[in-house]
Amino acid sequence: MAIPNTRQKLIDYCLRALGHPVIEVNVDDDQIEDRVDEAIQFYQEFHSDAVVRNLLKHQVTQTDIDNGYISLAAGANILSINNVFNISNTNSGTSLFSVDYQLHMNDIFDLNGSFGGIVNYELTKQYLSLIDRNVNGVYEMIQYSRHKSRVNFHTDTLKDLGVGNYVVFDGYSVIDPETFSGVYDDMFLKKYVTALVKRQWGVNLIKFEGMVLPGGVTMNGRAIYDDAIADIEKLEEKIRLEHELPPLDFIG
Repeated sequence: MAIPNTRQKLIDYCLRALGHPVIEVNVDDDQIEDRVDEAIQFYQEFHSDAVVRNLLKHQVTQTDIDNGYISLAAGANILSINNVFNISNTNSGTSLFSVDYQLHMNDIFDLNGSFGGIVNYELTKQYLSLIDRNVNGVYEMIQYSRHKSRVNFHTDTLKDLGVGNYVVFDGYSVIDPETFSGVYDDMFLKKYVTALVKRQWGVNLIKFEGMVLPGGVTMNGRAIYDDAIADIEKLEEKIRLEHELPPLDFIG
């Protein structure tokens, strides 16, 4: 079996799955390209295997402060931003004399000598997380615009950071199949492209419904279309239930 490792090989695989070359699949090349684009877009939007978690470092400039937003690198293909961290804070918890280190130590000491056991431990963890957000610079008042590739800050955070300091964006970026060709051999993507092309085939034939071809063959585009819709619904339900990432905080 030929393993699809390019866009064209994926298309060839899907056409064979529909019966080509034994059966003529009445779909134009441009229509097939559109359906492949549609399938890849859906795959990248919802399938956990289509994204990778990244940390992106950015040095704050005066332009960032004036704009109130940070533009991410072109071509970064960032799907979402989960968190933003300030790594230039001089109060960072790696120092024995830092503010947050002392706060952490006080809370851990209280945990050892207080009641509650595991319940108090869990409450303390949540409280320490709250300290991190307020002391170490984890920012919640942001909005990521995916199509603009821009992170908007709704407070004076950038001004407070100052020029030359760094922030780190914790987010997910889309895996480019042209760079990582194994994407083309993903089982879901192959089935989904096949189903979308099959739906297009049915749409094309519906207008000729009932037409009798030479040899007495009758076109039945409606049956092909209905069968494709059923396949698509099953695949989309499966990906949303089994492969979709949990909701993220700052999806653009």
